Amino acid sequence: MHLDYPFHVSSGGRSATTDDDDHIYDLVEQVLFTAPGERVNRPTFGSGILRLVFEPAGAEVAAATQFLVQSALQQWLADVVEVQAVQVDSQDSTLTVAVRYRARTSADSRTAVFVRPV
Repeated sequence: MHLDYPFHVSSGGRSATTDDDDHIYDLVEQVLFTAPGERVNRPTFGSGILRLVFEPAGAEVAAATQFLVQSALQQWLADVVEVQAVQVDSQDSTLTVAVRYRARTSADSRTAVFVRPV
């Protein structure tokens, strides 16, 4: 069992825990939406995709964002997941990131979709 993210207290009054699949989802979310420099002891952790939302829309920015997400996930979670595909969509004030991955401990592929207002 792992601590759940975001941290909260369970109904039993203890730190909430989660299973392996949800923990991996939480790890992917943390890498995607943490800005480099946000963590004191890991200044290069994260992907920084939220800063790209304000760039002009176009195929170049979409490709750069996909590359940024994939490289950040490979850098920080290569021992946990194998990234199979990344799709990024920015419309109006919403950023949607879909990541298809396979946990290194499993043969099943999963798709995690993250939607963030910016």
